[in-house]
Amino acid sequence: METTTIRVDRDTHARLQELSEATGDTLTKTVRDAAEALQRIRFGLRVQEELAVLKGDPTAWNNYLAQAETSSVADGIS
Repeated sequence: METTTIRVDRDTHARLQELSEATGDTLTKTVRDAAEALQRIRFGLRVQEELAVLKGDPTAWNNYLAQAETSSVADGIS
């Protein structure tokens, strides 16, 4: 795995180091995991925002629900 250097403030470094030590992971793995978690959180927030826009338009929301019912993947949104 190729690596590079990033600069963070001392407080952030200390927090990352504590997380690493608590799990026994390397600092590199902890930073990677944190980046992946942030990416998932931001994706979830975008989905929530897009659903809120859909819900604001009754026609679009009903069309979405109708499509969801015919889909083979249930999203559990009501």
